[in-house]
Amino acid sequence: MENNKIRIGITQGDINGIGYEVILKTFANPEMLDLCVPIVYGSPKVAAYHRKSLDLTTSFSIINSASEAVNNKLSIVNSSDDEVKVEFSKEDSEAGKAAFDALEKAIEEYKEGLIDVLVTAPINKHTIQCEDFSFPGHTEYIEQRLGDGNKSLMILMRNDLRVALVTGHIPIRDVASTITKELIEEKIDVLNRSLKVDFNIEAPRIAVFSLNPHAGDNGLIGSEEEKIIIPAIEEMSRKGVLCYGPYPADGFMGSGNFTHFDGILAMYHDQGLAPFKTLAMEDGVNFTAGLPIVRTSPAHGTAADIAGQGIANEDSFRQAIYVAIDVFRNREAEKAARKNPLRKQYYEKRDDSDKLKLDSVEDDL
Repeated sequence: MENNKIRIGITQGDINGIGYEVILKTFANPEMLDLCVPIVYGSPKVAAYHRKSLDLTTSFSIINSASEAVNNKLSIVNSSDDEVKVEFSKEDSEAGKAAFDALEKAIEEYKEGLIDVLVTAPINKHTIQCEDFSFPGHTEYIEQRLGDGNKSLMILMRNDLRVALVTGHIPIRDVASTITKELIEEKIDVLNRSLKVDFNIEAPRIAVFSLNPHAGDNGLIGSEEEKIIIPAIEEMSRKGVLCYGPYPADGFMGSGNFTHFDGILAMYHDQGLAPFKTLAMEDGVNFTAGLPIVRTSPAHGTAADIAGQGIANEDSFRQAIYVAIDVFRNREAEKAARKNPLRKQYYEKRDDSDKLKLDSVEDDL
């Protein structure tokens, strides 16, 4: 295996969705193979079925382990001995088991040091449920298996637009009771560190959303802003984090003021993801911050409504590969800088006008 290229572990996801379609389309481009060594965990037979059904020409090698991956070719590690039938768009427990087996094999090989990063194709969150997987999604499971006690943070991103979540896959009725000052501080801290290390932003600026409409209207529509969110922002500001708000989500996104910030922290799933996917559905990336492993995923799901039709757009999956590579390189550079601190003599310094720009943004909002 080539040691100078990043080894990308890719899980097949739900075999009845568009996972293999976007994987095969992405690596049909030889330039993608110049960037990394891609290793898919799944089933060569299933991959071949998708390739034939969708009239794709992407070639791949069948290997037993990532240690056998060859340069300039897509490789597939057979992750299960089970024979599984592909039925496009169908919810099927056997397909869920195949997705779980692929994820487990990838995690095994990551722990052995055989892959550098993980890119997950979409799973069906219902059919993957089993005795060993009782989680709302990839993020929570990977946190448990590879987190080493660290807390994860879901960040949806496209270029400079990065939206993180205080609460993730929980019912809307539980959001208000789940949000605490300590939880918001924890998420701001993880987001701030990720922006610095993973995205190489020296002094990241973070916008924090309110929970209630109109930021609570001074308590008329809710007290969470005054009792929980504002104290959390003030505490993190005292610690040197450049965080601002709370901003009402509707006006903030609609006016384009998000362009003034490096990261946005939303209070709950749809508050952050609805506007994000409106802006970046085709090429958005789901990045899991806060964990030792670099893990990304396309922002879309299994897309059962178009599975098997050959019309899936691979842009989001391709961007997930790019982000994984960039974050891995940034983390390696950070490690090198910490090991040899004298080599990193220069840090980007924002001039005094930066504060004036932020003040003007506060006034506009």
